[in-house]
Amino acid sequence: MDLKPGDRVELLDDELSGIVQEIKGEEVSIRTEDGFIMTFPAEQLVKIHDDIDPADMGGFDFEEVLEEKKPAKKPRSIPSRSKDKKQPPMEVDLHVNQLVRSTKGMSNHEMLNLQLDTARHKLEFAIKNRIQRIVFIHGVGEGVLKMELEYLLGRYSNIRFYDADYQKYGLGATEVYIFQNP
Repeated sequence: MDLKPGDRVELLDDELSGIVQEIKGEEVSIRTEDGFIMTFPAEQLVKIHDDIDPADMGGFDFEEVLEEKKPAKKPRSIPSRSKDKKQPPMEVDLHVNQLVRSTKGMSNHEMLNLQLDTARHKLEFAIKNRIQRIVFIHGVGEGVLKMELEYLLGRYSNIRFYDADYQKYGLGATEVYIFQNP
């Protein structure tokens, strides 16, 4: 499959779509409709063609074909632990230059509050949407953001947090595991 940045894609086994942002080998990073950057193996994504003309479908009733492809409704089951480990975490970059166009006129306190508000918002989103793993990329710096982030995370009883994968993020990221109620 030929994917390139800017292509619209959907996840094969989930109702998640987005725009391709970056491709590194077989890993594809997409920006979801909610603004999150998530990375998936390329074989789990399918390119969406928004510009398909129904006349080019050779007489097929496109809606009927789509209806046939929809999976039958199954009762929701709790996913196995091994699947949870393989599913890539949601990534949230808290570097202030990723959150605003310019920090001109912002004090350090205002920038820190923006970063923490973003972290709180994204964590609440993940809890609401039953996303089990989220990685907050905070960088190394002087450690103020990391310390404040840990204080924020410590106020939630349904999560566990720890340093993220060192090989992928170095020392500048914290991974959060969210315990889901069945």
